[in-house]
Amino acid sequence: MLHVLDSHVHFWEPARLRYLWLDDLPTLNRAFLPEHLPVQGADWWVAGWVFVQADCAREQGLQETAWIASLARTKTRLKGIVAFAPLELGAAVRPWLVELKQQPLVKGVRRLIQSEPPGFSLQPGFVAGVQLLAEYGFTCDLCIRHFQMGEVIELVRRCPQVRFVLDHCGKPDIKNGALDPWRRDLAELATLPNVMCKLSGLVTEADWTRWQAVDLRPYVEHVLATFGVARVMFGSDWPVVTLAATYERWLETTIELTAALSEAERMQLYFLNALHFYGLGDQTA
Repeated sequence: MLHVLDSHVHFWEPARLRYLWLDDLPTLNRAFLPEHLPVQGADWWVAGWVFVQADCAREQGLQETAWIASLARTKTRLKGIVAFAPLELGAAVRPWLVELKQQPLVKGVRRLIQSEPPGFSLQPGFVAGVQLLAEYGFTCDLCIRHFQMGEVIELVRRCPQVRFVLDHCGKPDIKNGALDPWRRDLAELATLPNVMCKLSGLVTEADWTRWQAVDLRPYVEHVLATFGVARVMFGSDWPVVTLAATYERWLETTIELTAALSEAERMQLYFLNALHFYGLGDQTA
């Protein structure tokens, strides 16, 4: 039985908080809560989740964190939170980080980059805000599109004390079968020792209705070849993943695509790497 620590799940309740981006995705524009998430299959069992901020209205970011922390009191699989913070404020984001530090489950921060214009992630304020994360012991999730990789490589270089993880493998253009320049850029990012990669979000970059495991294989193999098993962690990106697959199908596809790994390597990828990166201790054992 494969034990899974899912490093990337979202929960939301549109009646509670405002998610503007859901207006364009009616199938997702409803409540998705812990009780809706599958936790066991024939050969796998989910031991824990890391919640990643779901891009609610900016002014409600701290409310989202408090709400998720309150869910964790009864939903014991909720082990950690990656919260929103407006990092582009630079030093002025410090009070926000101080407040996040009051929530023991907050382990990291994510400020979405994927929809921002060129230059956003290298503006001085944003770099300074990211650099502050190390002072508070927070990790940084990077959610970008493949064509933003060059900027993010430079951001990671400028923040050597911060521990980063690349969400969704940098969102390569799988639908069109494009490997380069994503393949080259990912290899360069992987040379930086303070960054890891989430094996997540690939099916929603493929053809939602016609994708097969074979379409994903070259991308998964390149991630493992460049980062190595010790620096890759499984994530579902649920419920966004449901645009293209069920939770079960995505997890079982990754199991198929990583079948050549040893049992110890699979334990790293599906459980231990997320446990150690987010500092979850032994609470999911």
